[in-house]
Amino acid sequence: MDFIHGQETLTSIEWILRAVISFFFLLIAAKMMGQRSISQLRLLDFVMALLLGNIIAHPLSDEQLGLKGSMLTTGTVVVLYACTWFLHLKWSVVRKFLEPSPHPLIKNGHILYKELSKARITLDFLLSELRKQKIDDPGKVALALWEPDGTISFFLFPKYESLTPADINLPPHVFELPKMIIREGKIDWKHLKEAGKDEAWLRKKINDTDIKNILLATIDHNDRLKIFLYK
Repeated sequence: MDFIHGQETLTSIEWILRAVISFFFLLIAAKMMGQRSISQLRLLDFVMALLLGNIIAHPLSDEQLGLKGSMLTTGTVVVLYACTWFLHLKWSVVRKFLEPSPHPLIKNGHILYKELSKARITLDFLLSELRKQKIDDPGKVALALWEPDGTISFFLFPKYESLTPADINLPPHVFELPKMIIREGKIDWKHLKEAGKDEAWLRKKINDTDIKNILLATIDHNDRLKIFLYK
């Protein structure tokens, strides 16, 4: 275990072992921080990403630096992260600092240019986000909010919103995700059983198609089978 400490030189195997240990250590640290910190880089998460990257990177490129110190530092930072989020949940002052209130960018169809400057975003960026939401006119937006995670929430005026079954009193359909019964040329027996089907039914449905040639096959709650072949 000498490779964990600072050395004059390291062999190829010792470099590899350092990388392997660091990789799994960071996986455990990320798991401790939770899925939200990975999917949404907010203020605290961004700071953590910078810290962890710098702390663990140096021992992987400099043999004279020990790995033990970096691992202890990383563990300390992760504990501080967990404590900060605990305070975030308990104290509104900390919560407001880490996650400020949403910032209005459009109100009643009018772009608030001064608010764009406060949020440090450009008009072009706002228009790009509108296009991503398939909104062709800012005048259709009743309210647009700049969220703490860097996304923009858009709320259209009611007259521009799409109709839903509830708007015209249609009975709602039960929503259920299609089950994947073939994935990458292999039958998913668990999902096939959950769909109430067997192999004989499946082979009859796919006719002469070789299962190995099927990239994906799904079945919905109406027993409709969709097949996607390798291309």
